[in-house]
Order: sequence, then C-alpha cells, then structure tokens
Amino acid sequence: MNINSSSIFADIPNPLPAELCQPLLTSPSLRIERIISKGHCSAKDFWYDQTQDEWVLLLQGQARLALFDGSVITLVEGDYLLIPAHCKHRVEWTTPATETIWLAIYIA
Repeated sequence: MNINSSSIFADIPNPLPAELCQPLLTSPSLRIERIISKGHCSAKDFWYDQTQDEWVLLLQGQARLALFDGSVITLVEGDYLLIPAHCKHRVEWTTPATETIWLAIYIA
C-alpha cells in the first residue's frame, strides 16, 4: 500500500499569473481541489453554475464571493461554507499581496 503525503502550502508557483486549481483527490462522487489565488477574480460577467455541491474552506488569505442574488460573502482564514449546486456565484476579490489558498470539495 502506498501512502502519499504532502503539504497544502507546498509548491506554490511564484509568480502566479493565473488562478491555479489542482486536483488532490478524485472519485466518481467526490473531487477535492487546492485552489490558489493572488489578486485573481472571476471575469466581470462570469458566474459559476455548478452541477455539484461545493464545500470550500479558506486556509490562507481573504476573499469575497458574490452571489447572483446580490449578496456578498467575505471569507477570512478558517471560514468555510457550502455552495449548493446551481447557486450562481463568482469570486469578486482575493488578497493581492499574498496567496489565498482554498480547499474545495465537490460532492456529487
């Protein structure tokens, strides 16, 4: 049996020209990703409209998510939330001075 170990904070590219999404674990009903942003946000009129529930934990940095209904959620280190499937949302802002590291879990 092979057991792989690493750090969620390891191997962060510098510079980071685009937001980085890295799959950590995938199965038919579950996907876990590390997402790294540094001042990145969604395109002006782009909305995520995912077919899966997404549970997200902000490990480092800060971010603001905008929901299609006009509400805005500010996240700081340690905050987590569940975004239900088809809840339209976008990343409005992430910390530009340091990496924002997300752990995203997609559940089918």
